[in-house]
Amino acid sequence: MKPRFCKISPATLMVMAFSLAFPAPVYAQKKVSLGNFGDWEAYRETDGGKPVCYIGSQPKKATGKYKIRGDTYILITHRPAEKSFGVVSLKAGYTYQKTSETDVIIGAKTFKLFTKLGHAFAVDQKTDKALVDAMIRGARLVVKGTSSRGTKTTDTYSLKGFSAAFKAIGKACKVK
Repeated sequence: MKPRFCKISPATLMVMAFSLAFPAPVYAQKKVSLGNFGDWEAYRETDGGKPVCYIGSQPKKATGKYKIRGDTYILITHRPAEKSFGVVSLKAGYTYQKTSETDVIIGAKTFKLFTKLGHAFAVDQKTDKALVDAMIRGARLVVKGTSSRGTKTTDTYSLKGFSAAFKAIGKACKVK
């Protein structure tokens, strides 16, 4: 069965995605699109007067035996004021199975991300950095997860434009 995705503009989806991906309230001011880079979009905005830069993409292919599934995407975020750089977060479009992990596969490398409700995150900054490095060198990223109902899903993302988008947010948030 084909996934059902909402018909929302990519820019609106990225803003919504960012707001949902992080539990702290986002007080966006002066949101600026840094552009589209292949299959990735880049943005800079402020949260409480502090810069936040992020890139995001949606899967090119989403498979699994489900009837309805929410929005699915990946974000990479810089929050320089918090000394947080290249944080990878995934939104599954469903609630993950409790105590499950999500596999992220890039080329021959597999990364395990922990899950919380409908999101998946790397366990530490070292894993975030390794993921981003693999994404820079890779062509596609595959996410394998299991919903709270036991449904297995596979989402395939294109990494076309990832490096340029990542450089754009680095420049916008003055990350070296």
